[in-house]
Amino acid sequence: MKTLSIGKIRGLQQLANEKGILAMCALDHRGSLRKMLNEKHPQSVSYQTMVEFKLDLCQVLAPHASAVLLDPVYGATQGIAAGVLPKSTGLLVSLEESGYLGDTEARITKLLPDWDVKRIKKIGASAVKLLLYYRPDLGEISSRQLEMVKRLADECLEEEILLVVEPMSYKAGKVESDPREFAKVKPQLVIKTAEQITALPIDVLKAEFPADLEYEKDEDTLLQLCRQLNEVSQVPWVILSAGVSFDLFYREVEIACQAEASGFLAGRALWQEATKISSRQEKLNFLATTVVKRLESLTEVANKYGTPWHTKIEAL
Repeated sequence: MKTLSIGKIRGLQQLANEKGILAMCALDHRGSLRKMLNEKHPQSVSYQTMVEFKLDLCQVLAPHASAVLLDPVYGATQGIAAGVLPKSTGLLVSLEESGYLGDTEARITKLLPDWDVKRIKKIGASAVKLLLYYRPDLGEISSRQLEMVKRLADECLEEEILLVVEPMSYKAGKVESDPREFAKVKPQLVIKTAEQITALPIDVLKAEFPADLEYEKDEDTLLQLCRQLNEVSQVPWVILSAGVSFDLFYREVEIACQAEASGFLAGRALWQEATKISSRQEKLNFLATTVVKRLESLTEVANKYGTPWHTKIEAL
């Protein structure tokens, strides 16, 4: 069992609900959100449009989430200043820049130039989040990525703030350009990644679902893959939504929580249709009805099957 400082234990308490389940919303999208708001001309989406969309999301969803993930460019400080982030809702802040360095088959995560662990701690966040493009089979590239995680983990230890890592696999090689072929290798990529990342002093793993439900339909196989992920993870883990449909994500959360996941960090699967609604009032109505119901149903299933974060953690 992993031991954490009291400061980090307090952070996990702030991110979780009363059952010790992490029922969290991801609102830190930047490049992908621009494309959703204007597919043909994403660069024409203004700073103000991005901020206003995130403030609307936060205002409606944050009261129903145990914690919210915001980026520091368009959302975190703005949400606090606007008073749309309730004091009872935990705050995670992303530290990576949108996009990556290197080519598509050897990706290096970039950090935001004007933000660091100390600054995120100063604004009252409970956790730093790092999205990490990662292939455990890429030698030097994976070593560079692990070094970045280790460096940030040391800084988070110093500041007594949580580090949540979100490793994202990606296709490499001609064969994997076929979605069916990538679906075959994805389970072991996700599981091996979890093993390597959680061996470092991180605190929560934001994991991809270790299978593609478009190609793998067998419930027993899916549950077994999630159990393998749980076995190798040395820290509490939650499932990310990766832009799949809500119905698909609901199934993923249900299966993952049956395999001892501690909840979810749901993004586009919750609210992606809202980007296509031009009327602000209609958008707010959609968020307050459909999207809140989705979030509540995910929380219900996570509360029912999930494993509280403190089963894998003890205080120093």
